[in-house]
Amino acid sequence: SLPSGALLKIFSYLDAVSLLAVGCVNKRFCELANDNGIWLKLYSSSLYPKWAIWKRKSKQTETVSLSCAADKKPGYWKKEYILKQTSAFKTRVMRLVKFLDPYTGLPCKNKEAIKFSGLSWIIVLKDRNGKEHVVEKPNLSFKDTSVTILWYGADWPCLDMLSTLKLFGVTPLLPDQSRPSKKNGPRRFSLIAEYHLANLTERSVAVGADELVQLFSLSPGLLVGIWKEKNEIAFVMANLHYNQLLERSILGSATVQYAPPPNEPLLDDIDSEYGLHDYSLHLDLHGRNCMYLCGSFKCLFCRKRDIEDGYLRLRVVNLKDNRKHLPIIGTPGICWETDAFKGNVKDCFVMDLTLLDETGKPFWCFSAPVHMELSTKSSGLYDYMGHIYTADYADSEGKVCLEFVWLEETKEYIIVSLVLYVSTKKVNSWYGTNY
Repeated sequence: SLPSGALLKIFSYLDAVSLLAVGCVNKRFCELANDNGIWLKLYSSSLYPKWAIWKRKSKQTETVSLSCAADKKPGYWKKEYILKQTSAFKTRVMRLVKFLDPYTGLPCKNKEAIKFSGLSWIIVLKDRNGKEHVVEKPNLSFKDTSVTILWYGADWPCLDMLSTLKLFGVTPLLPDQSRPSKKNGPRRFSLIAEYHLANLTERSVAVGADELVQLFSLSPGLLVGIWKEKNEIAFVMANLHYNQLLERSILGSATVQYAPPPNEPLLDDIDSEYGLHDYSLHLDLHGRNCMYLCGSFKCLFCRKRDIEDGYLRLRVVNLKDNRKHLPIIGTPGICWETDAFKGNVKDCFVMDLTLLDETGKPFWCFSAPVHMELSTKSSGLYDYMGHIYTADYADSEGKVCLEFVWLEETKEYIIVSLVLYVSTKKVNSWYGTNY
């Protein structure tokens, strides 16, 4: 029942976040909360230091505000203020990840940037009727080159009714570092990936199972746990590699994923083998809470005769060179948990791969679940007499082929072969050449 002038006077004392909240009350409040005069003052105050604003005469400020506000449509200065604040926020966050770790070639302050930005991740499940179910409050597990995000709960929608799953990065729309962000405050969504859940068990890759759940993998890097008895979702686990993690989680929109800029190749007219040598590999194998292998490999190369069937072959661990064979710490498996149960699915793990080019730039990166299979062939190595296991991964950019030997006497796995196959399309687009 208050007149509009009185409400505008009250709204003029609110900050930006409170104004956005007031605008959600009803249609009248929404129109008043979009007042250009109020938002122009907020926009102006963000451009100048406080001492300069205090020195301005109130009459001059009001005159300038009214003249500028009258020329624009309602909500113009609100939009300009939000764009300016979000742009400055993104710049500060990207500045934190500017410095790279020489060991992995990835930003060395990812955790600090995530904390500074207030970044979190949610999944949105959409059923066949178009209804959306938002799942928040994940558990995070940080590794050297990736972060594992686990969601679980007791009220998952029925799997047979679900059509898609969307993974979003969520940040406060107007972050204020001087105070914690409000739970119900305005937020910005950045689409990271979208997965189709129709016929999940048929279209996805089976990773493994224990007494309670079955694990299914969806590219890129999503693991879905299904209750065996009920055929319903038990948990969802996402593995995000640090390469472009913040860009994808912040710079995208709610409907369009972030697209990284193309690589600018370093021209090299002297070396005919340019683009085929001096690769570096950082490889982590883990089970969410435990690390099985952490290794780095330098000076990887590929000869032109090793290019065939559309792939460049990089041999990291040679079957015949036992000096480079790698032992696995512990028994591979992926740990999971829900509100009431915990478990460990054996013979699988999460692989974090970071392949750097000769300049140290991340060339091919992923974090994804991989399952192990018992091979039909027996070990032909004199040093190792045991069962052979294989673990393979493939995406549009390349393939990874691993071979393990199980030593019964010492109860451990030994990696006896590790080969990378990089797509020639990936190499050609990266270097601007034709192999």
